Formats: sequence, structure tokens, C-alpha cells
Amino acid sequence: MSQSIITLGGASRRSFIANCAAAASLPLLSGLPVNVFAAGDSKPLKVGVIGAGGRGSGAVADILEASKLSKIPVQIWAVGDAFMKSAKGLGERRGVPAERIFDGLDNHLKVLETGVDVVILTAPPGYRPQHFKAAVEKGVHVFAEKAVAVDPFGVAQFIKDGEIAAQKKLSVVAGTQRRHQKHYVEAIKRIRDGEIGEIVSGQVYWMGGELWHRGGTDITDLQYQLRNWLYFTWLSGDHIVEQHVHNIDIANWAIGANPVNANAMGGRQVRVLKKYGDAFDHFSVDYEYPNGVRILSFCRQSNNTSSNVSERFVGTKGVVELSSSGGSLRLHGSSDRKKFGGGINGYVQEHIDLLESITGKGPYLNEARTVAESTLAGVMGRMSAYTGGRLSWNFVVKSSLNLFPENLNGFGPGTAPGVRVAIPGKTRVTDVAPFGKYVPNDNYGA
Repeated sequence: MSQSIITLGGASRRSFIANCAAAASLPLLSGLPVNVFAAGDSKPLKVGVIGAGGRGSGAVADILEASKLSKIPVQIWAVGDAFMKSAKGLGERRGVPAERIFDGLDNHLKVLETGVDVVILTAPPGYRPQHFKAAVEKGVHVFAEKAVAVDPFGVAQFIKDGEIAAQKKLSVVAGTQRRHQKHYVEAIKRIRDGEIGEIVSGQVYWMGGELWHRGGTDITDLQYQLRNWLYFTWLSGDHIVEQHVHNIDIANWAIGANPVNANAMGGRQVRVLKKYGDAFDHFSVDYEYPNGVRILSFCRQSNNTSSNVSERFVGTKGVVELSSSGGSLRLHGSSDRKKFGGGINGYVQEHIDLLESITGKGPYLNEARTVAESTLAGVMGRMSAYTGGRLSWNFVVKSSLNLFPENLNGFGPGTAPGVRVAIPGKTRVTDVAPFGKYVPNDNYGA
């Protein structure tokens, strides 16, 4: 039922769209996986970290806890970040020597040269495709935090490199931890088993407060944008992509398909007063899935507002409701709820599953395509809200939208992309960055 997006050949970020073709599954190579570790091997897996901010620090704690629970030894081997202060802070806390702590925009290449076996990718999502590509080329197993791109080009590149990872039998686990949480897995099984009948509609939510913002003086525009990457679409994809992708991913998983259309609205009610970045603070999306299934998507980042981070799916027989604390199933006409929950923290369980995939103690995992397609569903919702147009999946795939600058080699003045806030009804599909390619409004829904 799932529709696959188009993947690309060896094209540049500018010219890739000219001759796109539907991706075919690549055969796995015979022989042993790259960097294979036999189950029970006492040699620690050398872990590299690319992106040493809050999520990088959290992922390090999670993989160390996973190591204890799975009894698969790991060592935090190398750390990189655009800023030395962040890299050094995390590296020193985890006992990494100074010669394996790196900064700069090429820090990922330096980390990969140290002989790591697995790498944690937690830099801003705009960088994810190039960091993933470098890791796969180096033959390194990957934990890739969501989102894995900010535009259709990056999504396609990530899927292509995910297929190469499969050829090399490299394990790839994404930061969509709900796919590893016990009650979410049980809920999807119940849906697959037909307990609520055919899904006809649903709602997914990430309604919360504002996140951090870091000021700064005596820094360049690029340094400022990297320090505040959440608020710049070329780096984060906006919060519908960077954060709400969790809930959209569950909708894709539950339905077993990608959305075929999106009709969205959004804006900057709160952020217009902040005067930084180009990200919206709220989105509402009507996603249409195959067979007429409709999922309503809501996300917001505004302080002093009600919170709701959950998913709800309505079937012909009943309803499933899910959140991080547990899940329940209720049949229509009944007040009885079947509740399910428990299990290991999903942030830790996903790393257990990764380590077991690498060592052969568990099944081989490669989640590149699923997280990339969920990322694209978020991108489609954002593009619809930015422009005010009803967009189709196929149109978004073929749009050639490319938000990431071709050359960012340093922090010098004038190196940062310009900021252009989208205005629904006026902004064209790719008119969201000064280096975007313009297409006319009448292409909506093509």
C-alpha cells in the first residue's frame, strides 16, 4: 500500500531533478556486513557523535544505557560539532581525549576518520543528508536523529544512501523512537490485526510551548543561525518537520502509506513579535491518504497554551489512542478500554535495537526509507502552509525544492543564507530561500 518516493542518481543539488526515476530496491551484497561484530564479542563498539548539543548529549546517554541493558559494550570514541565549546563539553564529560574532539563545518569528516564503528548524527537536520552520505561511504553504522532532511532533494538523497547502506549491510536506526516503544508496537499490531476495522480518519498532535533561543554578540550571521537552528527553515525544516514528524510518522505507520495530498495553514502569531528566524509557530494540515483516509495534523510552539502530544485513529470498529505514557483501544458502542503500556524507554530501546542489529543479536534494521518518507510528509505540510496551496505527494517529490546552500565553508561575514518569511498566497512553492528555484502558483496540485 505504501507509495515510494523518487530517488536520485549522482546528480548535484542543483540538477538532480532533470531525469528522476522511481527507485528500485537494490540487492544486498553477499558476505559479512561492514564493521560486523559477532554477538558476544567483548570489543567495544567505537561510537562517534556528530552534533554535540542537547540531542547529541541525550543520545550519548541513551546509547550508554542501552549498552548496559543489552550487555553490548560501547565506547564514546570521538565527538564533533560546528562549535568547539559544545564538542569539548560533551567530549570531556564522556572521557574523549582532546585529539578526538573536533569543530568546524567539516567536523563530521574528522570524526569519521578516527575509525568509529557507529555514528550518532544529531547536527541540525539540514546537514543530515551529507553527514549520512559520508558515514555510509565510510562503512559506518548509523543512528540518524529525525528529521533526516529539510527538502525533497535531501529526502531523496537520504533514501538513495540508505539503499547503499543496505548493500553494505550497515545498520541504520532513526530517532523515531515510538517505532521501538512497546505500547506503540502493540497498538500497530492490533490495528494490523483488524481490531478497530479499517482506519477512516485520525488526528495527530504536537502542541507545546516555545523552545530555547540563544542570543549572541560578536558572532557572524551564520554562527547565529547555527546556534538557533530551530528557527531557520534551511536548517530545521520548521517545527512541523523537526518535531511534529514524530506524530506524522505514526500516521504513516498506522495507515501503511504516505499521504497523497496536503492542504495546510499556518503562521507566526507569536514569532512575529520575536523578530528572529523564518519558522512558523503553528501549523494545521489536512492530510489525505489512499482510500480517502483523512488525518488532521496539528502542531504549535507557543507558551502558556494547552499541551497535547498524541495520536488518535478511528476505525470502522473502534478507536486507538496513543501518547508517550501508553495506549488504549475502545470499540464503538463500548466504554471498556483495553490499555497497554510498559516496556523500556523508547529513547533507550531504539539504541538497544541498533546495537543488536549491528552485532547480530537482533534482526537487521535499516529505517532510512521510513524516516525519510515521514520527513517528506512533514515537508509537504510545510510547503502547503507556506504557500497556501493544496499540494500532492507527486508534485512535492518532483518540485526540485532545495533549501541547503551549495557552499558553506566557513563562518565569515556574508556566508549565511538570507531570511525570507513565507506569506501564504504570495509565496511560491520554492520561494522560501534566496537560492530557491521559482515555479508558478498554478502548479499547485500538479
